[in-house]
Amino acid sequence: MKRLEVQQRLNWQRRFEELGFSFHSMDGEYWSEGICYEFSTEQIDHLEEVTQELHAMCLQAVEYVISTDIFPKIGISEQAVELVKESWRRQDFSIYGRFDFSYDGKGEPKLLEYNADTPTSLYEASIAQWVWVEELFPHYDQFNSIHEKLLDAFNTVKRKMPLISRLCFSSVRGHEEDLVTVEYMRDVAGQAGIDNQHIYIEDIGFNPDREKFVDLQEETIDFMFKLYPWEWLLKDDFGKYIKPDTITLFEPAWKMVLSNKAILAILWEMYAGHKNLLPCYFDQSRLGNNFVKKPLLSREGANIELRSEGIQIITDGTYGSEGYVYQALQELPKFKGRYAVIGSWIINGLAAGIGIREDVNPVTINTSNFVPHYFI
Repeated sequence: MKRLEVQQRLNWQRRFEELGFSFHSMDGEYWSEGICYEFSTEQIDHLEEVTQELHAMCLQAVEYVISTDIFPKIGISEQAVELVKESWRRQDFSIYGRFDFSYDGKGEPKLLEYNADTPTSLYEASIAQWVWVEELFPHYDQFNSIHEKLLDAFNTVKRKMPLISRLCFSSVRGHEEDLVTVEYMRDVAGQAGIDNQHIYIEDIGFNPDREKFVDLQEETIDFMFKLYPWEWLLKDDFGKYIKPDTITLFEPAWKMVLSNKAILAILWEMYAGHKNLLPCYFDQSRLGNNFVKKPLLSREGANIELRSEGIQIITDGTYGSEGYVYQALQELPKFKGRYAVIGSWIINGLAAGIGIREDVNPVTINTSNFVPHYFI
């Protein structure tokens, strides 16, 4: 695994904008043109193998949480518990998720967290970096079958939907990155032959007479992909109306177990000593002075506390009241002054590719740069 400086493409910004990748330069610089990571075939094969194994372990962990009924310990509400149980019983379909690894190409990839509900950087990993490698290094390969596997996933979704029905795609108004991601997902669904429509979360209503969620035209929303966390959804005014027979959502309710940082402690309890896991507990005292304190529901690096040999780093945010887990410190590998984290995608139940984020700080946040890759 190497971090390399390579040539920049002429007019790459315009090229991306033509593709719909409008936030390539948010906050000054997001996409890292002229930088890439090089992997060997063996390293990529190993990342794929680890991703697939961890996915299977996570499914076992959901079963464990449900069978032992430890929902109060991980801060999942009573309403959410019933949704999780029913969703799991019905085997509701999951489209995607992303594991974040600390990996330097030499040791074992270590799981830092699982973004199981509303993973970001999907478009960048699927389309943007594929266009980059095709234009600059067409003789090299890239660990990236995300688009193909998303298409397979939506073909599965189509088979589970009634013949005449539509799939709504929702995101928060005024959030460009989310809108681009949702529009990409909607385009893939259209390629699978699914009738679809975009609607902002703020425009969704509930018809009490029909006991159904509706759009602005009072048309029923029976199926919806949401780029919006489950815990936010359930706290909203209409959240109390979400029931298994009122709407089918993607990601499904059982993913609430996996999008909760408590899953890191649960996985360690179930598979203590596993080579790709880090020790993680609900109690900090078992880890000594080097640890990372993570809120159960934090996103994009918010409210993280990192302690190492007297050094303390704390990020801002609004999370923490829901509780914390404490994970053994595993610093991200540092390449030329940049800390890199590998996001490994699971799509339609299969390892599908990676995307890399890097930052000058050891905690990855929403503005950390996206860097493309290839392997040889």
